[in-house]
Amino acid sequence: MARQAYTRLMSSSDSNSESVARAFAAAISARDVAALARLMSDDHCFIDSLGNTVKGRSKMEEGWRSYFTMVPDYTITVAEAFASGGVVVMVGTAQGTFTADGKLKLENKWQTPAAWRAIVTGDHVTEWRVYADNDPIRKLMKSNLGA
Repeated sequence: MARQAYTRLMSSSDSNSESVARAFAAAISARDVAALARLMSDDHCFIDSLGNTVKGRSKMEEGWRSYFTMVPDYTITVAEAFASGGVVVMVGTAQGTFTADGKLKLENKWQTPAAWRAIVTGDHVTEWRVYADNDPIRKLMKSNLGA
């Protein structure tokens, strides 16, 4: 019996959604809060890997500013992306250096496998969900802050 291969062509909405999600990921890696704000919908929802949720563009602008202060060299590397309609899933790594005092110390650098799920409507990310093991940064926070 011959093996049959199945393929699915990427639709234009898949392509647009993936482009928007990749632009969002690039803005994160550039630590460009203004670009992130332009890409977020007014009712944007951010969900971290522990299920904590932040709703609203303005709250997330402040959230990203705060995070980039704590991890000023934070970047995400997208290795693969999969789009279906307005849903985009990307996999790769997240990395950065935790700082409590603004100084980047080599011993505070971390990297972890990660995945992100973006829900895209038009040219905006309405939801950004992170799936990552935060244990590496939590350990650094504990050793630096005694938390």
